[in-house]
Amino acid sequence: MKAEELFWDASIEELKKGYTEKGQHFVCLLCGRSSERGIVYEQQGVFYEAEKFMQLHLKEEHQSVFHHLMGLDKKLTGLTEHQKRLLRLFYEGKSDGEIREEMGIGSASTIRNHRFVLKEKERQAKLFLTLMELLKEHDHDEPAFIPIHPHARMIDDRYNVTEEESVKILHKYFPQGMEGKLASFPPKEKQRLIILRAAAERISPEKKYDEKEMNEVLAGVFDDYVLLRRYLIEYGFLAREKDGSAYWLKK
Repeated sequence: MKAEELFWDASIEELKKGYTEKGQHFVCLLCGRSSERGIVYEQQGVFYEAEKFMQLHLKEEHQSVFHHLMGLDKKLTGLTEHQKRLLRLFYEGKSDGEIREEMGIGSASTIRNHRFVLKEKERQAKLFLTLMELLKEHDHDEPAFIPIHPHARMIDDRYNVTEEESVKILHKYFPQGMEGKLASFPPKEKQRLIILRAAAERISPEKKYDEKEMNEVLAGVFDDYVLLRRYLIEYGFLAREKDGSAYWLKK
């Protein structure tokens, strides 16, 4: 199962931890990295069993689950930038007085109002999750949609694609199979999204590439690798240094 599928299928408790257990493996829900039970991992001269190593990975690579989730698009979190800033300050343990001073908020009642609105969103989310769980017991015709990758940009109807549609699009544009080259770059946004997801799978999540290395990887997908690279960045799959000296898959 792909990292984004694990992310969206995870329970709230798993999301809070940042990882899930799959067989003998602990898998990071934020980037897909895994550790295997029974194997000892060394980090800077210290040895860790698999679950402790995964916890260390989350801290060193993602800072925390909270910070990672705060970095997601508004369409995914439903939070405004103002609400995100407040949540960060609450998470840091700042007092209401410190928050008022830092954000230039005039009164304590304003902070209380913000806290009330956030609690209201929490109550609504609980009820909505319960309704959706109840719905699953009766809605037997619900199609399987492709999961939205956590760093997606411009989240709109282009993500309204089922797994069945995805398979057809991939078969059309990769006539030689998924290890072969892209026949052409699709004109429609939905089709591009599916193609870019497949192209991103050719990029190692554990490596930073220089421009030449990245071009070599993408040239194995499509002859116009510059176009492909640009769209991978635009759609939030790929990140790069401002000077183009390094590229990496977003986690």
